[in-house]
Amino acid sequence: MATSQGGNGHRNGTHTHRASLKPHVKSKPVQRRNSTGKDHAAVPGRVRVAVRLRPRNAEESVADADFADCVELQPELKRLKLRKNNWDADTYEFDEVLTEFSSQKRVYEVVARPVVESVLDGYNGTIMAYGQTGTGKTYTLGRLGEEDNAARGIMVRAMEDILANISLETDSISVSYLQLYMETIQDLLDPANDNIAIVEDPKTGDVSLPGASLVDIRDQQSFVELLRLGEAHRFAANTKLNTESSRSHAILMVHVKRSVKGRDAALSSENGNHPHMVKSIKPPLVRKGKLVVVDLAGSERIDKSGSEGHTLEEAKSINLSLSALGKCINALAENSAHVPFRDSKLTRLLRDSFGGTARTSLVITIGPSPRHRGETASTIMFGQRAMKVENMVKLKEEFDYKSLSRRLDIELDKLIVEHERQQKAFEDEVERLATEAQERISDAERNYVDSLEKERSKYQKDYMESIKKLEEQLVMNQRKNEKPHMKSSGEIPRVSLEELADLKKMLQKETHLRKAAEGEVNNLKSQVAELKKSEASGKSEISKLHNMLEDKEQQTKKLEGEIAILQSHLLQLRLEADETRRHYDRGGLEKETGDLNSLPSQVKQQEQQQQQQPQEASGNREKPSIAKLFEQVGLQKILSLLEAEDADVRIHAVKVVANLAAEETNQGKIVEAGGLTSLLNLLKSSQDETIHRVAAGAIANLAMNEANQELIMVQGGISLLSMTAANAEDPQTLRMVAGAIANLCGNDKLQTKLRSEGGIKAHWEWSDADILMFMHKLLVE
Repeated sequence: MATSQGGNGHRNGTHTHRASLKPHVKSKPVQRRNSTGKDHAAVPGRVRVAVRLRPRNAEESVADADFADCVELQPELKRLKLRKNNWDADTYEFDEVLTEFSSQKRVYEVVARPVVESVLDGYNGTIMAYGQTGTGKTYTLGRLGEEDNAARGIMVRAMEDILANISLETDSISVSYLQLYMETIQDLLDPANDNIAIVEDPKTGDVSLPGASLVDIRDQQSFVELLRLGEAHRFAANTKLNTESSRSHAILMVHVKRSVKGRDAALSSENGNHPHMVKSIKPPLVRKGKLVVVDLAGSERIDKSGSEGHTLEEAKSINLSLSALGKCINALAENSAHVPFRDSKLTRLLRDSFGGTARTSLVITIGPSPRHRGETASTIMFGQRAMKVENMVKLKEEFDYKSLSRRLDIELDKLIVEHERQQKAFEDEVERLATEAQERISDAERNYVDSLEKERSKYQKDYMESIKKLEEQLVMNQRKNEKPHMKSSGEIPRVSLEELADLKKMLQKETHLRKAAEGEVNNLKSQVAELKKSEASGKSEISKLHNMLEDKEQQTKKLEGEIAILQSHLLQLRLEADETRRHYDRGGLEKETGDLNSLPSQVKQQEQQQQQQPQEASGNREKPSIAKLFEQVGLQKILSLLEAEDADVRIHAVKVVANLAAEETNQGKIVEAGGLTSLLNLLKSSQDETIHRVAAGAIANLAMNEANQELIMVQGGISLLSMTAANAEDPQTLRMVAGAIANLCGNDKLQTKLRSEGGIKAHWEWSDADILMFMHKLLVE
């Protein structure tokens, strides 16, 4: 019968697991309401409670052999009967009833798996075991199952499910393992860290342990090694009820960060150089879930456990912390106005688990022995009260601006490296072409000069040889004509005619040679002209290359401008991240995330609205708008803008500070945050007359408070005001300085120092109107 019931429950557990795998629909937080009926399953966000019965051990089998178990389980009805005597029993209902035959897998399916799936969806979840010492809490939660795989506990199985449902490339898991021993929180992964402080957010009340070790998990084996290390450092002792009784509360915290897919969270590589690329940037959406597994130390009675000495002190501390937890459960079950979470460090750590935003599942462990009926009844009543506690389950979802910033930085570095590489390649190519063109021109000029010189030498040599031959021939002809063998004067010698024919041929030959030489010279001239044209073409190509280089320089300047735009958008995104976190802290997760305006734009918008309003209504509306801006942005961020590089930003920021200083309630906050020092630095460093005028007015407002007057004097305020008055050209600036010094004159103790530093002397350099205003201020004082 028990086997069939367990099988039925296992099918139910499997059905719950499949149903939870449907696409998650973001729901509104559940409002707490009083539950008076028995249909607890219909209350969303309620703490789920399961009861698990431990089988009899060897000692109980002998001692209680003649007695029946004090409890009777009805798992098919999810009921438990606690026997008062042989004929009477009390009946209790739970979300799950697990018999002594229920496997570790069955326990995980019905108790832990729904919580683990909620953590993967971005919710906080808590799994906790409560019961008398020796009833199997550590076996249920922390069993490693190295020898028997079926004996693995909830911690090991939960991590297996988490690792199976995330991507280690985009998601992350980190683990902390702690113990609460004698009201001190100790790190089980770093025993030297034995006094960790609890930090609470004053706005949201969230509890964190910044001093605890946080280890990233990449595989199941490393997680098991961490659990083994932590268990080795946990305190345990041998008592009459348990040979290895845990003397501390063990707390395992698993932080799961998952990226939500389907969002445009990355930069597109195709539009990396597009000037409007920043418009398409969207930060990735991440969900942060935290799983807390709590193995409580067992409650015990001193007379039964036999604790003595230090073990007795440990038992007292355990019982006190469990008693404080029971008081908180009672207050939450009764919807009490006050819940004493601060009575114990255990209740402070479990504040989110009971009555908070986590999805909580509690397993209470009991034994069958009738000798421990009182402890069993107390454990059952604790579980009954816990079932009445309702949590406001809330999705932990936010934008991952850090990841976006890292991606933008990487993309920016890639663009810069690629631009530098292209620029270097272009410069090398231009240098190569210029060198090649210069070498070609030099070779052409050198070849032209050599060819011209060779031709000139050749023609000169041929010309000299021809002249020499002609002279020799002429001499020979003259000798022949002088011979007395000449015939009659009318006859022409045959020899002389032949010689003349030869001379004529030689002259024709020389003429041909001269023409050939002239043709060769003309050919060389044409080659020289072509070389000149080639030189002109090379110069034109070099000019084009220079123009291309200038265009490339303009593109470089354009890229630098785009890089500056990217950097400004990075700064704006960081401001938006701070604003988004502030909205989340105020519970604004359900609102649609909008664009956040920077502080200077808010101040400009307010000033434009004030200029458009009538003069008689501007005074009444200015303070609420400035107060609203002060409340939304924060004083520290306003003061940080006093040192901005943009002059307009500094002017708007100092105007805001001056308006805030006009109210006495803000003056102390401004001085404490360093606003007075920043205003005096503006008088010293800035050259802007508007900044001098507004800063002097703000100092005048602060000087109305007697506590601030001496601070102004100590920081050299009088000298700076005097220097401002001496350099001022605007009468309004002089009036502001006069008002500040007049407020300081109202303090008798400071008048002597005021005269010594030139504050009074500066008054006599003002106009008559300024002096009258100053004297009027003195009379009023």
